[in-house]
Amino acid sequence: MDDLVMECIFLLVLVTLLSVLQNAFFAQKVEKECKAHNSKTAAVERLVCANRNCMDMYPTFLAVMWCAGFCLSQAPAAFAGLLYLVARHKYFIGYMGQTSQSTPGFLFGKRVLSFLFLMCVIGILNYILGTYGSKEYKEYIQTITKAASTLLLLP
Repeated sequence: MDDLVMECIFLLVLVTLLSVLQNAFFAQKVEKECKAHNSKTAAVERLVCANRNCMDMYPTFLAVMWCAGFCLSQAPAAFAGLLYLVARHKYFIGYMGQTSQSTPGFLFGKRVLSFLFLMCVIGILNYILGTYGSKEYKEYIQTITKAASTLLLLP
């Protein structure tokens, strides 16, 4: 693989592989709990539901993270991807207790996905403006996005 191409996607690849490991952890946790307890207990049902909810959002997460990384900037997209994995883990673990404990992880995950979606839209608009408007806004927009990615850490 060309070094230039690898440079452009390396962080996105790392976050994607971490997300795959996280999916394996979730699946292993569900399998372990199902074997240890009767599969009809409320705790096992919550765990299965949390895993299903995480898997339902997984394609959306991958799509917006990769799109944001390609269309705008790799580093903020990868950073937001890591934050999403942390939020998803918090959601999953919170769901194991009471469903209300999963709410902070869910809300933060939604916030990160919204940021990634916004990065995609800005990247697409930047491309259209650069191609058809004959002005280059990409550096300015990348600077704003990198600065804005730290705002995700605010409560």
